[in-house]
Amino acid sequence: MTTVPQTTAPPQTRDRGIPWGRVLLGLAIAFTVIFSLAPVLWQVLTSFKTNAAITQTPVVYLPGFDQLTLTHYLDLFRLNQFHVYMFNSALVAIVSTVLCLALGSPAAYALARLRIPGEQAILAIVLVVTLFPYILLFLGLLELVRAFGLANNYLALIIPYTAINLPLTILVMRSFFQQLPKDLEDSARVDGYNTVQMLWRIVLPMTLPALVTTGILAFIFAWNEYLFALTFMTRESMKTIPVAAAQLGGTTLFEVPYGPLAAATVVGTLPLVLLVLFFQRRIVQGLTSGSVKG
Repeated sequence: MTTVPQTTAPPQTRDRGIPWGRVLLGLAIAFTVIFSLAPVLWQVLTSFKTNAAITQTPVVYLPGFDQLTLTHYLDLFRLNQFHVYMFNSALVAIVSTVLCLALGSPAAYALARLRIPGEQAILAIVLVVTLFPYILLFLGLLELVRAFGLANNYLALIIPYTAINLPLTILVMRSFFQQLPKDLEDSARVDGYNTVQMLWRIVLPMTLPALVTTGILAFIFAWNEYLFALTFMTRESMKTIPVAAAQLGGTTLFEVPYGPLAAATVVGTLPLVLLVLFFQRRIVQGLTSGSVKG
């Protein structure tokens, strides 16, 4: 009886075709990055271009060394006193942010831990105020500024910015306080801590990412706000960066100062970029830890 030799099937070779999924994902990521960063890069390039290169036809996308200049930045601080506007914006933004955190954190802790009559109604009001368009408050704030004589006063911006950002601060901080274990607070009370000491030494350090996240959001709003700063601050020495950048003029009535405007945009945005990069890790912790209950 003859046996037929068994033949083994050749091993299947892996498909070495083009991984279209990864290719499409890479293209999507590249398109998103280019779409997001292209206006920023264009503003930066425009701020360094000479006036001749800015108005040249066809458009100069990558200028040469002979088409680059620092004149726009130098004129921004030498002729337009942009350092004064930066100081005004920084003062208003920092003070309003500190007030938001100082007033909002105790209020959020009270809503999270204390049994307050009408707590749900208070939270509903805070949420409605958060969703309320602040532009609708303009006429009322204008009358208050006139009545109390706060025109050309830093308080005319600090108070509205604090009031607008306070509800968001309360809501965000309350969610973080609710996630903290109550055993820590009970142990602190046994050790003799009162409510203020416990909040300052134990609770707030544990919610530092939330403080940083809400503080940066409040700071960005105060730094970029335009309408209130335009109306309540008419004195040249008290204007903020958005107002000063919008009022930059050319050498003639019909000339648009593209170079100075681009330089003002870069200078006004750079502090926010550095702030976010410096607190990047805290911001990520604040955004992620608030979504998981533990």
